Amino acid sequence: MTMAGAINRGLRAAMDRDEKVLLMGEDIGQLGGVFRVTDGLWKDFGPDRVMDTPLAESGIVGTAIGMAMRGYRPVIEIQFDGFIFPAYDQITTQLAKMHYRSQGRIQLPVVIRVPFAGGIGAVEHHSESPEALFAHTAGLRAISPATPQDAYDMIQQAIASPDPVLFFEPKARYWDKGEVDEGRVDAQLSAEDGASAGTAEMSRGRVARSGTDVTLVAYGPTVRLALQAAEVAGADGTSVEVVDLRSISPLDSATVVRSAKRTGRVVIVHEAPTAYGPGAELSARIAEEAFFHLHAPVLRVGGFHAPYPGSKLEHDYLPNLDRVLDAVDRVMTH
Repeated sequence: MTMAGAINRGLRAAMDRDEKVLLMGEDIGQLGGVFRVTDGLWKDFGPDRVMDTPLAESGIVGTAIGMAMRGYRPVIEIQFDGFIFPAYDQITTQLAKMHYRSQGRIQLPVVIRVPFAGGIGAVEHHSESPEALFAHTAGLRAISPATPQDAYDMIQQAIASPDPVLFFEPKARYWDKGEVDEGRVDAQLSAEDGASAGTAEMSRGRVARSGTDVTLVAYGPTVRLALQAAEVAGADGTSVEVVDLRSISPLDSATVVRSAKRTGRVVIVHEAPTAYGPGAELSARIAEEAFFHLHAPVLRVGGFHAPYPGSKLEHDYLPNLDRVLDAVDRVMTH
């Protein structure tokens, strides 16, 4: 199953499970969305549950907040990552804070699907990686799948969660294929404490490849790159462990720290700029919790502190195999 197909199947399963789940977004109805992730859902569930909206992201999020307060579970699609900023105020000052402001009396189970990151040759505002802005905001969860299996599981866990969740979908991975076991998450969410168990599971990282010399940490679009780097490094005699964070906020630093203590060397890879990015927070935690186990400084490989370039230059901006392998070589010199 492709990742896009897995998200589609996950949305369908969540809508079958709970009639309060509904979808909102620009062109997600009859068209099925720009990337066809919602293809077929308008036909099967109708326009009352798969709603095309005006081109007004603030209005989409504001409407979803009101619907969530009335007991619905809206799933919003922001068409492209760079289009989320008109809704930034609604997300960070209302969606993120309502539960705290109401002393727990109000829950806003809103999921915001964000096709993000680069690598598709798109024009300006179509290849951003703004996850750090939302991870910094208390009250929001931010997660990103790297495989079709996680895409299928995590979209349903996000919808079942009582918390607002930003679901960052690596758009360049929409067509990557993988095996998907549909029964695992279905059984979990059908249990009495399924929503709590699902929320906990989607917040945990996973070891995608075991190794002993270097830990490579990635999430979403860069997990495949990290696995490629581990394969090449392994051929040269360096054993690389790859940790897929899965959750950007909250950070499962425990899984990363355990790996860092085993290997003593860590490289963090993400498409977001390295300056003030998610890797900065994670490297600080590693330094605090695994300092005496480290043989080298924690290195980060990411985008540059510059606006995302035009499509002809994006592959010079994005992390690539050479840059990741160079970082691995540098930590191995210590």
